[in-house]
Amino acid sequence: MNTITATSRAGRDSAGFLAAIRDRLERLISPDLIALACRFSIAGVFWLSGRTKVEGWFTLTDTTFLLFRQDYKLPLIPPEVAAYLATGAEHVLPILLVLGLCTRVAALGVLGMTAVIQTFVYPSGWPTHLSWAAPMLYLVGRGPGRWSLDHLLASKAIGPWRR
Repeated sequence: MNTITATSRAGRDSAGFLAAIRDRLERLISPDLIALACRFSIAGVFWLSGRTKVEGWFTLTDTTFLLFRQDYKLPLIPPEVAAYLATGAEHVLPILLVLGLCTRVAALGVLGMTAVIQTFVYPSGWPTHLSWAAPMLYLVGRGPGRWSLDHLLASKAIGPWRR
């Protein structure tokens, strides 16, 4: 066997080995697992943020109102209204994401909040905001995956989930 033949055979063997690894990883890391990870990762970020703004079940703290008056100043929305809307969204949207219920709408809501935070509150926080936006874009575009209430309801053809 000459050197050229041995080199080309080694190249084919390593290409086959890499293809086998790729195929195995694609089977192990399914789109359903990716969607689940996207849903839970962002739900955790926004849920924890929402919990810092309340006492008990849902009593907004004085500090929350102060933040919306001074740091989170939004155009066109009074600070008190913005405080309730944002804190409510930070509680409701993560629950929907974890359940995989109305997932695309919930992901759009979180994406919208991220855009508002980026534009009006912390413009220099784009690396963090981009890391929030990417999983939400996946969910908006690809959906919640099979491990979700959306999928279960669609398979039962219930209400707005009817195909």
